[in-house]
Amino acid sequence: MSLRTPLRLAARPALSPSFFTSRALATASTNTTADSNGTAIVLLNMGGPSTVPEVHGFLSRLFADGDLIPLGPLQKYLGPLIARRRTPQIEKQYAVIGGGSPIRKWSEYQAAEACKLLDKMHPATAPHKPYVAFRYAAPLTEDTFLQLQKDGIKRAVAFTQYPQYSCSTTGSSLNELWRLSKKFDKEGSIEWSVIDRWPTHPGLVEVFARHVEEKLQEYPEDVRDSVVLLFSAHSLPMSVVNRGDPYPQEVAATVHAVMTKLGFKNPYRLVWQSQVGPSPWLGAQTSKTVESYVKKGQTNLLLIPIAFTSDHIETLHELDLEIIHESGCEGIKRAESLNGDPGFIQALADIAKAHLEGDKRSSKQMSLRCPMCVSEKCEQQKKFFATGKHPE
Repeated sequence: MSLRTPLRLAARPALSPSFFTSRALATASTNTTADSNGTAIVLLNMGGPSTVPEVHGFLSRLFADGDLIPLGPLQKYLGPLIARRRTPQIEKQYAVIGGGSPIRKWSEYQAAEACKLLDKMHPATAPHKPYVAFRYAAPLTEDTFLQLQKDGIKRAVAFTQYPQYSCSTTGSSLNELWRLSKKFDKEGSIEWSVIDRWPTHPGLVEVFARHVEEKLQEYPEDVRDSVVLLFSAHSLPMSVVNRGDPYPQEVAATVHAVMTKLGFKNPYRLVWQSQVGPSPWLGAQTSKTVESYVKKGQTNLLLIPIAFTSDHIETLHELDLEIIHESGCEGIKRAESLNGDPGFIQALADIAKAHLEGDKRSSKQMSLRCPMCVSEKCEQQKKFFATGKHPE
């Protein structure tokens, strides 16, 4: 979320005890039959309003979520107030970028195309059925959860679309999925597993690097290697960072992997966008960094949205219009987002295939709480994903 725009997030689900008999997930997935109605691949993200009239509902849900935007004990009062005051301005921004966010279109496309590949790559768990579950916009996680039950799904993989894990994004979505399972599926009829992070996956890194190289070709050859690469990721409140959230380190890992792929030919920095409110956030800010470099005479800058898997308001409005267009500098450009890139779709399928062939419900990192975490909700959610069942 920018100072003028909202945020983004993701999540990951859970399993039941039967998953850990013999080869656990590997065995469970291999034994998928028509009775279990295939395997659901559920892409998790923050989402965005597809139309202007959906903006207020989106903002209301976003500012009500203390995992994403911690507002303290007055959240239930401040959240609706902030959402109501920001709605007119954000509606104008969505109108400018085409009347809504394209994130649902891209997410549904990515899910469908990855499942087509998975049917061929891993027939043991086919048919693979695509679903999208957004935290703050349609299709909401609750609606998707109920649809899974209606479709008779018994095996589901929650696939976060935040490559780098944060408690405020993936964690928030996990909390929501845990809550819905407790509310609608106490008996655990749906076996969940989670792809909870993938910051340095070779397929992801390759596509990011290729998009950077393609955009660098638009610069004159004599300045190409001196273009400053600004990897821009969604920022976090420092209260979350100081709690021990792993997101900054994982984003940095992605940046280093991409630069390694590029051969470190260009100078680069990792910067942070979309701060909201007066409290301290992780910096340096993308907008202020661009302003500072321009004042110093460095006007060849390439912005790379390194923590987003598709275009949305943070790329189309915040980066393209608020920062690049308003700078007035021809040398400031942006690398293309991942969107429907075939290489990215292949990476999604590869990640899911490796997960289905494995014997883990999630990464080891997911079970580890932040050092300063005191949230009972987080504790219970992690126990649920570790055991696949709700405590009696």
